[in-house]
Amino acid sequence: MTTYMAKPDEVDKKWYVVDAEGKTLGRIASRIATVLRGKHKPEYTPHVDTGDFVIVVNSEKVTLTGNKWDQKNHYKHSQYPGGLKSKTYRELREKNPQEIIRHAVDGMVPNNKLGTKMMKKLKIYAGPDHPHQAQKPEELEV
Repeated sequence: MTTYMAKPDEVDKKWYVVDAEGKTLGRIASRIATVLRGKHKPEYTPHVDTGDFVIVVNSEKVTLTGNKWDQKNHYKHSQYPGGLKSKTYRELREKNPQEIIRHAVDGMVPNNKLGTKMMKKLKIYAGPDHPHQAQKPEELEV
């Protein structure tokens, strides 16, 4: 018996939609990362992108437990001396709420070319509407 290895052209990709309203950031991010990697499928292969597309709506209404809105910081560096920028998650939610979920999911996928390819399949929107109705996305339970 040989081990089955999926080939990129054999993978069937589906679309899922996740409503982030009232959901905890870490729990929703880990579920999204699992679907992006394809670990929910029986034909999962570590070196092939077997994951599905994920649409996240209402990203501005995601919740954090405790006092993390004011205590947790989001860091960004320009790679120049003195280029470190820091914002609290409350400031980040007001300016760019999509970045909160993108940053959490990005830390849960591989840090290589395959992870970059997986992150391109993640579509995040602040409000309840998205332009991907033609793909007929299914609701993903979190």
